[in-house]
Amino acid sequence: MSHFTQEKRKSWIVSVNMGYGHQRAAYPLRILAPEMEIINSNDYKEIPVRDKRIWETSRKFYEFISNFRKIPIVGKIAFNAFDAFQKIRDFYPKRDLSKPNSQLRKTFVSIKKGWGEDLIERLKKSPLPIIATFFTPAHMAEYFHYPNNIYCVVCDADISRTWAPLRPSQSTIKYFAPNQRVVNRLKLYGVIEKNIFLTGFPLPLENIGSEKLELLTEDLKNRIINLDPKKSYAKKYKVLINEHLGILPKETDHSLTIMFAVGGAGAQKEIGIKIIKSLKQKIRENGIRIYLSVGIRKEVKEYFIKNIKALGIKDEPGNNIKIVFAEKIEDYFKMFNNTLRKTDILWTKPSELSFYTALGLPIIIAPTIGSQEKFNKEWLLKLGSGVVQEDPRYTNQWLFDFLNSGRLAEAAMQGFIEAEKLGVLNIQKIISNNP
Repeated sequence: MSHFTQEKRKSWIVSVNMGYGHQRAAYPLRILAPEMEIINSNDYKEIPVRDKRIWETSRKFYEFISNFRKIPIVGKIAFNAFDAFQKIRDFYPKRDLSKPNSQLRKTFVSIKKGWGEDLIERLKKSPLPIIATFFTPAHMAEYFHYPNNIYCVVCDADISRTWAPLRPSQSTIKYFAPNQRVVNRLKLYGVIEKNIFLTGFPLPLENIGSEKLELLTEDLKNRIINLDPKKSYAKKYKVLINEHLGILPKETDHSLTIMFAVGGAGAQKEIGIKIIKSLKQKIRENGIRIYLSVGIRKEVKEYFIKNIKALGIKDEPGNNIKIVFAEKIEDYFKMFNNTLRKTDILWTKPSELSFYTALGLPIIIAPTIGSQEKFNKEWLLKLGSGVVQEDPRYTNQWLFDFLNSGRLAEAAMQGFIEAEKLGVLNIQKIISNNP
């Protein structure tokens, strides 16, 4: 954290670099921060050793348990025990769920002992509004009496009690909700209605354009052509397409492209190799492109390079297989967003990337990891913009059945029409009206 200069209509964007989800939410919001700086509450300059240790213990345990779950029997048992700790309770019947859970109480034990106080005292020197993309910094700011508005960006389609404050009816933390379900859930947790804003998830403006959606619309026109090779969807819904996109071009500007995204802990990378193995012939024939999004983890990049070569596919990454990797997280997000503009299908576990379906991307849903992802999956399926993956070993069969039937084109349009796209601009307006 190099500076604390006051700027009008600016906010401190506070995240955590544990996995990619909370940082991915923060990245598009950096335009609201002084000098576009994102502050990681677990990894800023001169963070106290004790604070750093608490954060690191949490991060390492999550990465360990995410990978350990692959161990037969004992791995699943251990992960389920951990997942129960952060379980999201049934929504119905509607009832008072404001009582804090054990995870939230444990968090506050550390906060009351001073965890996070150093960060908040530093921010107080230039007390801009805080926009936190993780609940813990928001809780810290309120506990240590931060003298400006505290906002919290929710990064899942449903959330556990831990996101809401210890005493929600007395709290002034304001929430940016990605969907109506989160709005309703926060109310069950006791959060006051005036402190909840339905904004949508903050998606990158470089994939959208302005409020007119000019970049997004142009990309989706080309995508629909690739997703609907037999015109099965276009014949039925020509009027709908014309209304939302206009006339489609005669030809697309790129080959059919799939992006497989690996999670921050490196889990599920094996699925990517199974996809490539199944589609090897199509890749060689220039009939399909594969992007492998590995983030900033060199070991995952090396895993893919090694296994792609073992499949006999030369010149990796080549023209038809590209590994989306960077050493710095900001460079990775920039590359990811740019690559996404020429992507037709996003294949991923239902993480925060579920909300990227609003960019007109059909989501092929990989197996869930954690309670919150089950609800993200449910949200995608209800929206009609996600389809559960079949056996990756036979991708060369079922994928083209989905394409020829128009199912993936329909999913793309459902995400585009039904999901909120302008989260960043909505948040910006709220901050401007509540400086």
